[in-house]
Amino acid sequence: MATALQPSLPSQPLLRLRLAPPGPLPHLIDGAWWPSSYDLLAELPRLLTGLPRAWGHISSVTVNGSTWTMTPRRMFVLGQVVRLHRSTAASAPHTICLLAPNRGRWDLLVVPPDTPPDTAEPLMAAAAGGTT
Repeated sequence: MATALQPSLPSQPLLRLRLAPPGPLPHLIDGAWWPSSYDLLAELPRLLTGLPRAWGHISSVTVNGSTWTMTPRRMFVLGQVVRLHRSTAASAPHTICLLAPNRGRWDLLVVPPDTPPDTAEPLMAAAAGGTT
């Protein structure tokens, strides 16, 4: 008797996120995120789903306008509206800013999607306050 194999379903890419450990003082950078693409509509839900619950509901996200693909002003993520803002600040071209009402602000280094793993991993470790 032959057994039919089920085709494997395409899996979601892993969330590549490293966060700085919580501490009494705020960090300049709270960690690093290495998305698979610059498609914010595809990448942001995966990021927000993977954040610590202690961060609360992220209601506002600011990204560099020249880096990410066009985005709407709002999107629905995890059952709630998230406002999207585009910045053109030259001082932070590779960061994303996350805001949660009454919880805080978190700034993550965005490692470009096409970065080789041997370059991305040390960047992420350094941004999270670790060593390479």
